[in-house]
Amino acid sequence: MTALFLSFSLSLFLSAFILADSQSFIGINYGQVADNLPPPEATASLLKSTSIGKVRLYGADPSIIKALANTGIGIVIGTANGDIPALASDPNSAIQWVNSNVLPYYPASNIILITVGNEVITSMDQGLISQLLPAMKNIQNALNSVSLGGKVKVSSVHSMAVLSQSDPPSSGSFSPGFQDALKGLLEFQRDNGSPFAINPYPFFAYQSDSRPETLAFCLFQPNAGRVDSGNGIKYMNMFDAQVDAVRSALNAMGFKDIEILIAETGWPYSGDSNEVGPSVDNARAYNGNLIAHLRSMTGTPLMPGKSVDTYIFALYDENLKPGPGSERAFGLFKPDLTMTYDVGLSKSSQTPSANPANPSPKPTKSGWCLPKAGVSDAQLQANLDYACGHGIDCSSIQPGGACFEPNTVSAHAAYAMNLYYQTVGKNPINCDFSQTATVTSKNPSYNACIYPGGST
Repeated sequence: MTALFLSFSLSLFLSAFILADSQSFIGINYGQVADNLPPPEATASLLKSTSIGKVRLYGADPSIIKALANTGIGIVIGTANGDIPALASDPNSAIQWVNSNVLPYYPASNIILITVGNEVITSMDQGLISQLLPAMKNIQNALNSVSLGGKVKVSSVHSMAVLSQSDPPSSGSFSPGFQDALKGLLEFQRDNGSPFAINPYPFFAYQSDSRPETLAFCLFQPNAGRVDSGNGIKYMNMFDAQVDAVRSALNAMGFKDIEILIAETGWPYSGDSNEVGPSVDNARAYNGNLIAHLRSMTGTPLMPGKSVDTYIFALYDENLKPGPGSERAFGLFKPDLTMTYDVGLSKSSQTPSANPANPSPKPTKSGWCLPKAGVSDAQLQANLDYACGHGIDCSSIQPGGACFEPNTVSAHAAYAMNLYYQTVGKNPINCDFSQTATVTSKNPSYNACIYPGGST
C-alpha cells in the first residue's frame, strides 16, 4: 500500500469521523405556518439524529426552545416586524423581551443569535426601517445588562433585493436607497461582532433564466462556469456567485470584517403547473450538493477555505403559507418525521459501516467502482448527486480540487461513485447504482487525481 493511499485512507476516516457529529455550518429553518407539525420534542429527537448543528426560528416559541435544551444545537430566535416599534421606543420593552425569551432557557438551550425583524429594509416601510437600528441597539443593551453581550449576537435578516447589482459578483453593491440605513446597521454589527444575514435563492435566479445551463449552474452540477469580468474568477455555481456578490457589496461599503450568514436558501420539490424549476430531483440535487459543497470547506472564491453558516429552508413544509404551490413544498422532512428525499443529513447514513447491515455477498476483490459504458448523463448526474449527498467527501471534484478537471458529468460521477463504494463498504450492492456501475481492476487515477482502491 503506498504512502499516498495511506494518507488518502486516513483522510477518509477522519472525514467520516467528523461527519458523524453535528456540523455547525449546517443549519435549518423551522417555520410554523402549519397545522400539522409534530411535537417539539419529536422534532428535537429528529434533529439529534442528523448532522444539523443549528436551527433558526422565526419567533421565540418556548416549547421549541425548551425541547432543544441540552442538545447542543445552536438556536436562532427572532422578533417579529410588529415588535420593532415597541422595542425601538422603549428600552424596558427590550429588557422584557430578553427576560421572557432568553433568560429562562439560556444556557441549557444554546441561543446564539437574535434576529430583529425579517427583510425589513426591503419592506419599503420607512417608519419601520428607521426603527430597526434603535430596536437592535435596545436588544443588545438588554443582553449586556444580563451579561449575555457577546454570547448572544444581534442581527437582522435581509432579502437579496437589498443589492442593486450582483452580476458579476465582483460588482456587487447595495441599492443607493438602502445604503444610509444599512450603514448604521453595519456599524452596529461590526462593533458587536454579529453576522450580516441574507437570503440567497438560486431557485429564483433560475426562474428568471430557465436555460438548461443555468439549471446546472444553480444545482452545483457540472457546467461551463461563468467568468467574472471584473476579476477573471470563474464561478461554477450560483450559490457562490450570490454569496460573493454580498461579500463585494459589504467590502465596497468598508465592512470587510463582517461575516456573512445565509439565513435562508433552498429549493422546492413541488409547485404549481406554471412554476419553473420545482421537482424532487432538482430539490435533492440543490440541497444535497449544497451540503456536500459546505462539507468540502472549499468556501467561495472571495472567502476560500471555510464554509459560511447556512440555514436551509426548510425543516418541514408549512401547509398554511399563502402564495404559489412551491411555498408549501420546501420541507426536507414530513410531519411524520420521514425524509421527503434524502440529502445525506442522517448521522447513520454518513458513517461508513465496518460491518455492513447486509454482509452477503462477501466483499469483492480489490478494485474500483466505475460507470458502465453507455450510461446517460442524466443517470450519471443522479448517481453523482446520490453519492455526494450521502456523507462522502466530494471536495476533490469541487473547483480547485485535484479531480475537478475534466469538469464533466461522467468524470465527476466516476470519482464520486468509486469514493462512495470505497467508503461505505466494498460490497457489490454498493457498486450497483441501478445497475449502471461495475467493479474494475483498472486504476482510473490520472495526474494528481487519485482514486482510492486497488490493493489493500
